[in-house]
Amino acid sequence: MQAEIAGFALGLSLILAIGAQNAFVLRQGLRREHVLAVVLICALSDAVLIAFGVAGFGALSAAVPGLEQVMRFGGAAFLIWYGARNFLAAWRGGAVFEAGTGTGSLRRAMLTCLALTWLNPHVYLDTVVLVGSVSSQYDDRLGFGIGAVTASFVFFFCLGYGARLLAPLFRREVSWRVLVAGIGAVMWAIAARLVLG
Repeated sequence: MQAEIAGFALGLSLILAIGAQNAFVLRQGLRREHVLAVVLICALSDAVLIAFGVAGFGALSAAVPGLEQVMRFGGAAFLIWYGARNFLAAWRGGAVFEAGTGTGSLRRAMLTCLALTWLNPHVYLDTVVLVGSVSSQYDDRLGFGIGAVTASFVFFFCLGYGARLLAPLFRREVSWRVLVAGIGAVMWAIAARLVLG
């Protein structure tokens, strides 16, 4: 169980930092909108990437020249666009910001979640490269990977479904405006960090 616990601890520590994906899951959880689909996409995506890392695919970026730059600038462009949408939504306000009454389509939520997950270079660095390289220090690499995947599932389900505990706070439109503007700021901060290296 030592490898599983170490994998769980590393996976949880990497995923706790607020990022574009976590902010989106929090927002969906507060709106109670397509939460199961969103948390499953996040957790299953992490599971696939962790499996690649543990299986030794962390060398892919070294083998494909320019892949890291394409991922970095493509991810930054997406985050700038998505952040701008959040700032616009915060500025407009309105009834769409009432908790529990989200009206967005399942397809749109899933596509946004997939983009926030797979277009974010930090996801690859954390799951494929870092988890993959640390797992090589253990004889039980499979157990380490299982621990990291378990941490991802636990975190995303707690974030998505635990967000409803904050719902009373977000019944006021001003709270939603602050949240959405905060998400936009997080997106732009991550984009700036990607562009500036």
